[in-house]
Amino acid sequence: MLGRAANGVYWMNRYLERAENTARLIDVGFHLALTRGGERPSAEEEWKSVLTTTGQVDAYSELYSDFSGPQVFNYLLRDKENPGSVLQMIDLARTNARVVRTSITNSVWEATNEGWMTLHDLMSRPVRESNLGEVLSAIRRQAMLVRGAMESTMLRNEVFNFARIGTFIERADNTARILDVKYYVLLPSVAWVGSSLDNVQWDTLLRSVAGNRAYTWLNPGSMDPKEIARFLILDGQFPRSLVFCYEKLRSNMAGLAKEYGHEVSAHELLRDAGARLHQITIDDIFEGGLHEFLQGVIGKTIEIGNAIAADYRFIE
Repeated sequence: MLGRAANGVYWMNRYLERAENTARLIDVGFHLALTRGGERPSAEEEWKSVLTTTGQVDAYSELYSDFSGPQVFNYLLRDKENPGSVLQMIDLARTNARVVRTSITNSVWEATNEGWMTLHDLMSRPVRESNLGEVLSAIRRQAMLVRGAMESTMLRNEVFNFARIGTFIERADNTARILDVKYYVLLPSVAWVGSSLDNVQWDTLLRSVAGNRAYTWLNPGSMDPKEIARFLILDGQFPRSLVFCYEKLRSNMAGLAKEYGHEVSAHELLRDAGARLHQITIDDIFEGGLHEFLQGVIGKTIEIGNAIAADYRFIE
C-alpha cells in the first residue's frame, strides 16, 4: 500500500474519533457544570477542566479571560482561532478521505462527506446551550455512521487495519483522559477519591463514554467509583475500555506485520503496554495512584502513536 494512502486512512480515522471524543468531553463538562447547582465559579472550573483534558487550556487562555460555558464549548466546537476544534477535525478527516478515495468504499466516502456537510450547517452560527445537545449528538452520530460504513463495506486488509489503529489510539487516549478528569481534576479534594461522592456525576461519566447501560448490566444497583474505574480500564468486553482498545491495537498491528512480513518498533511498545494492562488489578492501580496510572497510560499511548507514525512515515 502506498504510504500516502496509509497516512490518509490512519489520520482520517484519528480525526473522526478525536472529534467524537471532544464532543463527549463537552457533554461531560456541560452536565457536570449543571450539577454544581448554578455556582458560577465551580461551573467555570468544570469547563476549565475540559480544556485541560483536551490540552487546549493555554491556547484558550491567550484569547479569553474567563471560562464561561458557551465561550468554552464554542471554542472547542467551531472557533476559527482553534486548530483543534471539532470543525477543524471534521475538515481534516474529509480532506484525508478525499485523498484516499480510491482506497475506501463509496459508502465510507459518502458518510464522511455527508457528515462534513451536516456539521458545518449545524455549526454555521454560534452554538447555544439550548441546542448544544443536538450538536453533540450529531457529532457522535456522524462519526458512528462513518465507522458503520467502514465495518460493513471495507475489506479486512491493510487499509482497514490502519483505519482501526487510528481509531483505537485516539479512543484509548480519550478514555484515560476522561476518567482522569473525573477522578483528579473535577473532584474538589483528592481526599474524596474513592468515596461515594456524587452518583449523578459518575452516571454522567459513564454516559459520556456510552457505558452506562453496559455497566449497569454487569453491576446492577451499584454505582461504585472503584468498580467504574475497573470497568473503564480492565473490562475486556466494553469497547471503550483501555484493555479493549489495546487488544484491538494489538490485533490490527499483527495484521500489518503479517501483511508486510515484519514487525516495527511500535509492536514491541504495544506488547509491553498490553501485557501490563492484562496483569495489573484495580487494587494495584489504586495502591499506586489512579491519576499516576492514567497519566502513564496517556504517555504510553502517545508514545505508541508517535512510533506508528514514525515507523510508517506518517505526517500529520
